[in-house]
Amino acid sequence: MYKPLHATAILLSALAATSSAYPGWSSVDMMTQLHARASDTSTEALGDLSDLSDSSLTPVGKAIKAMLTSASATATSDEKYGGDVPELGSKECAADKCCVYQHFGAELAGLFVNGDGCTDPARASIRLGFHDAAGWSKATGPGGGADGSLVLAPEEIGRPLNDGLEEIVGQMKKWFAKYSEFGAGMADMIQFAANAGTVLCPGGPRVVTLVGRRDSSEAAPDGLLPDVNDPADKLVGLFVNKTISPPGLAALIGAHTASRQRTVDASRANAPQDSTPGVWDTLYYQQTLNGAPEEVFTFKSDTVLSKDSRTGPAFQAFADGQPLWAAAYAREYLRLSLLGVENINDLTDCTKALPFKGN
Repeated sequence: MYKPLHATAILLSALAATSSAYPGWSSVDMMTQLHARASDTSTEALGDLSDLSDSSLTPVGKAIKAMLTSASATATSDEKYGGDVPELGSKECAADKCCVYQHFGAELAGLFVNGDGCTDPARASIRLGFHDAAGWSKATGPGGGADGSLVLAPEEIGRPLNDGLEEIVGQMKKWFAKYSEFGAGMADMIQFAANAGTVLCPGGPRVVTLVGRRDSSEAAPDGLLPDVNDPADKLVGLFVNKTISPPGLAALIGAHTASRQRTVDASRANAPQDSTPGVWDTLYYQQTLNGAPEEVFTFKSDTVLSKDSRTGPAFQAFADGQPLWAAAYAREYLRLSLLGVENINDLTDCTKALPFKGN
């Protein structure tokens, strides 16, 4: 089912590209930096996978645990829906948990990409996926995470750090009203749409996408989302408490390659975070490290992370390492999308339902 990438080859080619692009960094320097952080990777099991014995894991549970606990694991898949897709509402569709998401994905494909690349609804869906899942921490106990509460609990959308998500939250409610009667869940729809937005952006990875999460209308604990004015120590600590390492944080923040800010500085609404917001590329890392053109709005938090000793080397490695970053992002986003999920062993892999570019 899962087709692993050749991680070593990807790493070496990315390092070679990085060392040639940044004369101050030889390949030996970069290897030393990354080896020094080899133990600083996100390899903690999550949810029920932390307690279940390997012998009691389902095939999906085993595969996901391997992806979460191996630093070289791959969390992408090229699996595609085979044959004709059953009609929505038919017995055949009801018998396949992924069928409703195939129909949902087809609708998203027509909305998430145009001649300029990925669209505002795509980037909003990616941000919604981040914010719903990130409302969880080891320090706050049960509750929160990828449970749909950002849409289902009215309190959450009123929090300042969720400003700008009102429109996509309203749209997600409409999609839920349309597809929930056929078995789609809110938490799953949020994460499915986030991964659809990613893969439909030119260059975006096809992240393993799971369904079967439990929805919650109870608001996630407050204070668990990053702020653009936070210092590096706070940001790193916030994500370590989500089981995400500093290099993992650097990989995830690369999603800003497709973002446009609207609320941080209203006078510069719609300013992108790199010069190609319709493309999922590594220009974000390059311009954050080396200075961006005037039309680009760089968040203070991105600047401090690019300079921090715990996250900066990953910024350097990703700057000219698209395959390296794509693999790292997929692995870390899979982890993020499972925060707070306590029934991972029972989930279904519906990556095949994600739209393919050109659908």
